[in-house]
Amino acid sequence: MNHTDLLAYKKSFDLAMRIFEVSKLFPREEKYSLTDQIRRSSRSVTVTITESYRKRTYPKNFFSKLTDAEAENSETQVWLDYALACKYLELDTYNELSALNTEIGKLIWYMMNNPDKFGSSKI
Repeated sequence: MNHTDLLAYKKSFDLAMRIFEVSKLFPREEKYSLTDQIRRSSRSVTVTITESYRKRTYPKNFFSKLTDAEAENSETQVWLDYALACKYLELDTYNELSALNTEIGKLIWYMMNNPDKFGSSKI
């Protein structure tokens, strides 16, 4: 298995790309704040999931990296909340992206609670 085979990787990559597309429509004055932040945090989820998988032979590192991925995923949700509050996202788009974000969080927690299924062992 490769890290790109992980469902959490696939879904987080998809969310990051969808956020990239919708954030192109954010106001220009948000370029270096909300737009940059939401893109960074959403991409960081995928990157950190990859890092955790590469460190799976070290259970504490595997778990630690997954907690970092979960934190970045939570940050992405906050930026989605701001984008909705600022009226940069339609409610339907917000709900769709938030649902995917929640699903990714559950997948990360699954990995944390079942490390043996990913080539790691319990801490």
